[in-house]
Amino acid sequence: MGVQLIHKKLIKKKLTISVAESCTGGLLAHNLTKLANSSKYFQMGLTTYSNQAKIKILKVNKNIIRKYGAVSHECCKAMVQNLSKISKSKINVSITGIAGPGGGSKEKPIGLVYIGIKKGKTLLIKENNFKSRNRYSIQKSTVSTVIKIISKII
Repeated sequence: MGVQLIHKKLIKKKLTISVAESCTGGLLAHNLTKLANSSKYFQMGLTTYSNQAKIKILKVNKNIIRKYGAVSHECCKAMVQNLSKISKSKINVSITGIAGPGGGSKEKPIGLVYIGIKKGKTLLIKENNFKSRNRYSIQKSTVSTVIKIISKII
């Protein structure tokens, strides 16, 4: 179940997709747009890396970030819901997490990544803990998890 299959299904079903990424830094958008004709389904990819970008661009309430942190179920949910309003895509994805090698804590270890997916009225927020000290491996695992989830829901 790779990008090729999603690519074909999105085009066939005339579905659109947008993404808001933090710790993956645009890797999901890259994977969704690397095949020709991806413009038929891919609408926008926002890399809202800083808290400021999440607040200014995605309109995440600063109190959510203050209370729960940018790497939280609550922030991920606000990211995907607000992206959905901005993009008007049929499928919206948000990613926020800690790819490392620094920045982890006991409560929020390196590899903790939240994935939010909204399709119509269906909203899924998935907490993942990718066990790796390797930044790129955490980013790749996140993207492949998103692709698996999308392939199941389309």
